[in-house]
Amino acid sequence: MVVRKIIHVDMDAFYASVEQLDNPELKGKPLAVGGNAERGVIAAASYEARKFGVKSAMSSKMATRMCPDLIFVKPNFKRYKEVSQKIHEIFRRYSDIIEPLALDEAFIDVTENKLDLNSATFIAQSIKNDIHNELNLTASAGVSYNKFLAKMASDEDKPNGLFVIQPHEGAGYVEQLKIERFFGVGKVTAEKMHQLGIFYGRDLLKYTQSQLVDLFGKGGVFLYEIARGNDNRKVVVDRERKSIAAERTFEKDIFDSVTFIETAEKIALETWNRYQRYDKEGRSISIKLKFNDFTQITRSSTITKPIDQLELFTDLTNKLTQQVLPLIKPVRLIGFQVSSFNGEDEVRQLEIEF
Repeated sequence: MVVRKIIHVDMDAFYASVEQLDNPELKGKPLAVGGNAERGVIAAASYEARKFGVKSAMSSKMATRMCPDLIFVKPNFKRYKEVSQKIHEIFRRYSDIIEPLALDEAFIDVTENKLDLNSATFIAQSIKNDIHNELNLTASAGVSYNKFLAKMASDEDKPNGLFVIQPHEGAGYVEQLKIERFFGVGKVTAEKMHQLGIFYGRDLLKYTQSQLVDLFGKGGVFLYEIARGNDNRKVVVDRERKSIAAERTFEKDIFDSVTFIETAEKIALETWNRYQRYDKEGRSISIKLKFNDFTQITRSSTITKPIDQLELFTDLTNKLTQQVLPLIKPVRLIGFQVSSFNGEDEVRQLEIEF
């Protein structure tokens, strides 16, 4: 059996780094992309800001309390997409088997590569060097024999890191990995695992595949395999994404309109931030509510032109929010989704958290 050689490249604080590149006076300063000192949600933070605890999806007010000297800049997604295209040009020097996850990260299969090089580690370092020398940006890379481990490895030594997980190291690495770090395991699933006494990858080894399926649905198969260092998913070229969504499940149900509107606005902005990370333009927006009795409703809006401005997006999400008021029952989950990237009219169901 051929052992795959897969690289996961993840740009370091991409949006903030591009802003600092284009505006040298911002270098070395705590920077937040998106929001302002009064309101909004942060899309990205520089490493200088992260030292204070500032991070993406955090409210601007909280970020300002953590870092009073925080500088806010308006996102320039057109510019980020331009830089992303240049990064992908560098990837294509080495392989055409590229699966983009976002503007700032991608999987690259270099098992068979254009330069006929044997070392995936050498290729990863070469890619990092090219990005730094030509674009004056830094990237972190993870190298392994499957996608899950390559993704995990790229986060091990940030920023500007390079981490390798060899085939004989995979199972041992997963055993000591905290479950909330698992790529694909969200907050709700992690909390459920903690209740079951699952805190590390090694804790999954106590369960059979059928037991994990009973507990976590189809995701149980993935958990069973990855706990043993196995992930047979291929790097998919031109990965087609049908929708982009964000949703949140609450510890306490929401029933008053003021809290509901404020919370919905935050989740809508998180959806916008995710949406802007992808080089796609949708025409449909939907809102999903799940009530305390686990029933749910979905409302949608489809327009004829692309949703390409925050003002248009906000207008549509606000109208959808008003459509579900007054609340008929306490709400335990709110989600927004953007779809119809190719102009299709149907609105697909929101993705649930793994």
